[in-house]
Amino acid sequence: MKIARFSRLGFILAASGSAVGLGNIWKFPYITGENGGGAFVLIYLVTVLLIGFSILIAEMLIGYVGRKDGVSCFESLAPKHKNIWKFAGFQSVTGLFIMTFYSVVIGWILNYIVTSTTALPASIQEAETTFTTMLSSDILTQLFYHTLTFLLITYILTKGIKGGIQRLNFILMPILIIILLGMSAYALTLDAFSQSLEFMFAPKWEKINSGVFITAIGHAFFTLSLGMGAILTYSASMPKNSNLVQSAIWITLLDTVIAIVAGLMLFTFLYEYGSSPAKGPGLVFISLPTVFYEMGIIGNFFAVLFFIALAFAGLTSAVSLVEPMIEYFIDRFKWSRLKASVSMGLFFYLFGIVALLSNADAYKEFLTFGSRNFFDWMDYITASIMLPLAGLVMALFIGYSVEKQRVESLLKAQFGAIAFQVWYFSLRYITPVAMILLVLSLLEII
Repeated sequence: MKIARFSRLGFILAASGSAVGLGNIWKFPYITGENGGGAFVLIYLVTVLLIGFSILIAEMLIGYVGRKDGVSCFESLAPKHKNIWKFAGFQSVTGLFIMTFYSVVIGWILNYIVTSTTALPASIQEAETTFTTMLSSDILTQLFYHTLTFLLITYILTKGIKGGIQRLNFILMPILIIILLGMSAYALTLDAFSQSLEFMFAPKWEKINSGVFITAIGHAFFTLSLGMGAILTYSASMPKNSNLVQSAIWITLLDTVIAIVAGLMLFTFLYEYGSSPAKGPGLVFISLPTVFYEMGIIGNFFAVLFFIALAFAGLTSAVSLVEPMIEYFIDRFKWSRLKASVSMGLFFYLFGIVALLSNADAYKEFLTFGSRNFFDWMDYITASIMLPLAGLVMALFIGYSVEKQRVESLLKAQFGAIAFQVWYFSLRYITPVAMILLVLSLLEII
């Protein structure tokens, strides 16, 4: 049977779709302004090149050479200790764990697309009440949109690499870019655009400390969708004779540019209409709806466009989170794609209901363990332990286990001799230290 493969453009869009998620649009702008503006951007770009890009190439190489699921790729590439290295494929399950709460967030966004067509909150207080009420007591609404998210994602995954994932990204990624560029063009006409530029790019060196470096390392790693098996799995379906380095450059550029464009646009709106920046969900579901209300009738239009863009970013990332485990069951257990897709979909759907209920007043007491509820625990475990640990393992695997001659034969011509040596040095010495520091920081050990 002929194996479906991405086209070169299809892979770049799919991998970029995996990388460009909800965090790009609300997290990057905020942490940039909070951590030194232009000074942070400079540090972030350096960490992207030395750490994020290093692991991106390593993960792509593992998938491209292995041509199978995550576990099989590590087994086939390891020159020795194959029975140990196969456990490095644990990262394939990370994306599925992330989906248990990510699908709930996508459901919130789908709900806000609908409500933005008619009613927008007139004040921060009203917006906060609307959002917290949805989380704490409106279980049926959340369940409806969570179910819709499950059905959409599972249907796309049943269609496979070309008919589902590649087609989805061919459609949604260009639309996402067009929406963001269109809204950014409007932002350019507003007086507050210069204030937005200053917030994000004016260097504030006095804010730079060791914590800022850790933040930059973490975001450089997470924003490229590393350590969850998505890039590895997609790379296994790259066309033969692909240039991994060129593809990685395009993925990194698209991911970074979209984050910057979205940030400039969002904070121009916030400053123009007198709202203050807020973190994460507070920015997207509380501050921005109020800003869109202040715009008048055009605000409803922009609100719908913005939440559609967010939904597209979420959906393209979501399919990449589930695909690694689908490939695992297809390769290792010979399941049909339909069986694997539905099974994995039901897994994140059912545990997503638990995550959803853990925010509700009626159930949170029973679904809270220690200081966190189920939703927050899944976020914490994946972000603080599983993702950076997977990055560390991949750096050690390519940097120390796989023979340098083999890596060199595959990448030296694509990099160039000097660039290859810089990348390889970074992978062996800089990246492992950065990943260890990141884990210790996220676990609040340092």
